Amino acid sequence: MFTRVALRAAAIAAASALVLVGAANSASAHVGVSSPDAKPGGYAKLVFRVPTESDTASTTKLVVSLPKDHPFASVGAQVKDGWKVVKTTETLPSPVKVGDVTLTKAITTVTWTATGAGVPANDFDEFALSVGRIPEGVDALNFPTEQTYSDGEVVKWAEIAKSDTDKPEHPAPSLKLTAAITPVAATTDDDDDDESGSDVLARSLGGAGLLLGLIALGLAVRRPGASSGEAK
Repeated sequence: MFTRVALRAAAIAAASALVLVGAANSASAHVGVSSPDAKPGGYAKLVFRVPTESDTASTTKLVVSLPKDHPFASVGAQVKDGWKVVKTTETLPSPVKVGDVTLTKAITTVTWTATGAGVPANDFDEFALSVGRIPEGVDALNFPTEQTYSDGEVVKWAEIAKSDTDKPEHPAPSLKLTAAITPVAATTDDDDDDESGSDVLARSLGGAGLLLGLIALGLAVRRPGASSGEAK
C-alpha cells in the first residue's frame, strides 16, 4: 500500500512540475524586438522575433507599425526568401525634425507576406529592419504588430504596458533605449530579463519535481519490512 502511495505522489509531483514549466515557457512566447546596436542619434538594426503559437497553422503575414511621433528618416527592410516585403509611406500629422531633416512623410508600416509555407507551427523566424536615426530623449519605442495565421486567425500585438510590472496579454514589441554611450540590448517590454527568469524558473520547477519524485521513490524502497533482516 505504501509503495503505491509513494509512486502516486512521485508521479503527481513530476506532472505538476512539467505543467508549471510549460506555463512558464508559454508565457514568454510573443512577438518581440531587439537590437544589437541601437543608440540615440544613430542607426540601428531591429530584429523582430516571431513565434508561431499554433499546433496546426503557420504564420503567413507580419505587419510592423513604426512610430509616427518619432518617425525614421531611413527604413530598410530585410529581403527574405519565401516572403514579399512592402513598405507603406504616409503623410505625418505634422512635420517632424529628425537630425538635419524635417519629415512630412515617413514609412509607417512594413509588411512581410509569405509566398510559400510561412513560419511553420510551433517554430519561429526573425524579420529585420535597418532604421535611423534613433530619436534622442526617448526611453522606448513601441512597434504594434499584427500577425496573421494560415487558418485566418489574426493576433494583434498592440497593448502598451502602463508600468514595468504591467504584463499585457498581447504586448506591443517595445525597444528600450539606453544612453548613447552604451549599446542597447532591448527587447519586447520584458523579453530578455523575463525570458531569462522564465528559464531559471522552469529549471527550478523541473528540478524540484524530480527531487520530490526521487524522495518518494526512496521512501517506497525503504518501506517497513524491506530491510535484509525481514522475518521470513
